Amino acid sequence: MMGRRKYSDEFKEEAVKLAQQENVPVSQTAKELGVNAEMLRRWVRDFGTRPDGSRPMTPEEHSENIRLRRELRRVTEERDILKKAMGIFTKELP
Repeated sequence: MMGRRKYSDEFKEEAVKLAQQENVPVSQTAKELGVNAEMLRRWVRDFGTRPDGSRPMTPEEHSENIRLRRELRRVTEERDILKKAMGIFTKELP
């Protein structure tokens, strides 16, 4: 069984730029780069130029966003546990 290949953020950015060039199908660009066409389409969707002209999220920003969401989830769980513990301890006092 083959492991998943990890591509650098720079590679993804350049691949998206190439895929967004006019008159070049994404599937052709993917084949030339040696990556799966669906993966390249996902990169374009996630990191490419949006039709409304808004600034695309870079791979670094995407990774940071994921990390921050995980950290927020962990800190929220810790806070909720502490709230419950405080409730238990304050009820036990005379």
